[in-house]
Amino acid sequence: MGAVEAADVDAYLARISASRPASPDLDALTALMAAHLRSVPFENLDIHLGRPIELTEAAVIDKLVGQRRGGFCYELNGGFAALLRGLGYPVTLLQARVYGEALGPPYDHLALRVDLERPYLVDVGFGTFVEAPVPLAPGTWADPAGEVEILSRDHDDLEVRLDGRPQYLLDQRPRALDEFRATSWWQQTWPGSHFRQGPVCSLLTDDGRVTLAGRTLVRHVGGERVETELADAAAALLTYREVFGVELDEEPRLADT
Repeated sequence: MGAVEAADVDAYLARISASRPASPDLDALTALMAAHLRSVPFENLDIHLGRPIELTEAAVIDKLVGQRRGGFCYELNGGFAALLRGLGYPVTLLQARVYGEALGPPYDHLALRVDLERPYLVDVGFGTFVEAPVPLAPGTWADPAGEVEILSRDHDDLEVRLDGRPQYLLDQRPRALDEFRATSWWQQTWPGSHFRQGPVCSLLTDDGRVTLAGRTLVRHVGGERVETELADAAAALLTYREVFGVELDEEPRLADT
């Protein structure tokens, strides 16, 4: 994956309401990550609109920037990696296996390593997770989202935990975006994939997180969870537009229904 063109960098920065940094340093990376998390939602809506997700750099940037949409990890972190490279950051794509009832398959998740004075874990594609770069080394690190613990595992892998809960097992070998295509397709098509269990759109806010799951709008503010049931498709489309900045011409509905 190469660096994006200067015009694409400017358009991407405008998409996340961020200024071009004076230099590719940690402070700027932290600000860019925060801006991305608050501007580009984590969402799986194309799966429930019957639209295949194309995993190329050009397609990802067009979706996130041109169409002002969000995406899932391959798109969000794939796009953010392209932006960071365009700004002069050394970025490496990493594959991870997500912890659930069992450990997920290889390439279950795409995360980023950004090399500054030390390597940092950067992730804008895992939903409720870290909100700032985290040193990519065994240890315990503070993050706005909670306490991040990184543990050494076999084969030089790293287990990433948030507030004591395992999140994913990270393989430190460099990867290319093409290598994630097979698992991206599997996540879109396998009936048991959690991405096929219902449309979800979620965004970090300054005071919590807001999520639309089906027609249930959930706001987390100051530790409080507030749910609102939307009346119909029109209300859902209005919420996508006004809360998440996502313009749709039809409501995403549960895949295969």
